[in-house]
Amino acid sequence: MTSTTETPRYTAVAIILHWLMAALIIGMIFLGWAMEGMREQALAGQMSFAEVQAFYNWHKTIGIGLLILALARLGWRLTHPVPPLPAGMKSWERVAARLSHTGFYVIMIAMPVGGWLTASATNFPSYIANNPALELPHLPVPNALYETLGAMHGAGAWVIFAFLALHIGAALKHHFGDRDDVLTRMIPFLKSRV
Repeated sequence: MTSTTETPRYTAVAIILHWLMAALIIGMIFLGWAMEGMREQALAGQMSFAEVQAFYNWHKTIGIGLLILALARLGWRLTHPVPPLPAGMKSWERVAARLSHTGFYVIMIAMPVGGWLTASATNFPSYIANNPALELPHLPVPNALYETLGAMHGAGAWVIFAFLALHIGAALKHHFGDRDDVLTRMIPFLKSRV
């Protein structure tokens, strides 16, 4: 006789937010790095500053969208129970899982806020979707903090990649090493092993 009990999964909303945000965050990091090269091209006269500013405005627009999604995701997480961790997990693994998930929420909120603070430390306007009628308000930040805030925002990309490496490594360890259903809770097409 086989068991018909399935491993509980995350809700469809949680799964969609997880994968949508993962794709957007990774895309934003690469766009940010590309923009650094574009700024150098503009200084060398190979691109206009208006073209570079258009990319910056899209980066800011997506960043504000990610902030909204992160807050929505946090709200969803706080109001909807998550599937239980496998019974056989060691206590240090449970603590590490909780800490890494908390860290992800902190960085998902801190990065867009940090980008907004950085943009606010300049005199350049930030247009949502490059529309001058939709200007992102500047937060009260002195221009003298621009370089520091920008460096912190850029360093955040490496923090995200470190978290991603741990997160993906742990998921693969559970799936292939422990052979449990941790990974199937977030990937809809994977079948439960229970």
